[in-house]
Amino acid sequence: MKLIKNGNFVEQDFVAVGADDALPDGAVIVPLERWETERDSLVTRNTPIGVKLESGQHPERIRDDLDHLSVVALDFPIYRNGRAYSYARLLRDRYGYEGEVRAVGNVLQDQFYFMVRCGFDALEVQDKITPEVFEQSVGAFTYAYQAAADDRPTVMSLRQRLAARAGEARAAQ
Repeated sequence: MKLIKNGNFVEQDFVAVGADDALPDGAVIVPLERWETERDSLVTRNTPIGVKLESGQHPERIRDDLDHLSVVALDFPIYRNGRAYSYARLLRDRYGYEGEVRAVGNVLQDQFYFMVRCGFDALEVQDKITPEVFEQSVGAFTYAYQAAADDRPTVMSLRQRLAARAGEARAAQ
């Protein structure tokens, strides 16, 4: 797997571990259940820590711990399950999380644009994905119809700006 972070291909900086795996030195991503049972000892490790939320695990469960987490990894178990999009928006917009929100699991090329718009800043992608494929995917749409975590102007706001300029031009004549 490759990691795209803020649009750049980078080395994996975290090791994902299971519920019973030994913790390696360095940055780790642990399952939510492990975080909930070992929180105090994980915080005192003095290494970056991340939590992986499975599709049915709401980010409300880690809301009060976000200041301890460097990464929240959101799982896409199958392409039809989009709960992680909602979770990314909640983390960014409602909970004010500024750390890394990472898409893991079944991360598909045709979803890159939407993932970035919803607040994902890191994507674990298949080895066949190249920088060119990523750029083409996130640049596939020129205009956005809905507001999202990326603060990109929507078509409606662009139309309103154009109408205001036209009104100003008419008034100036």
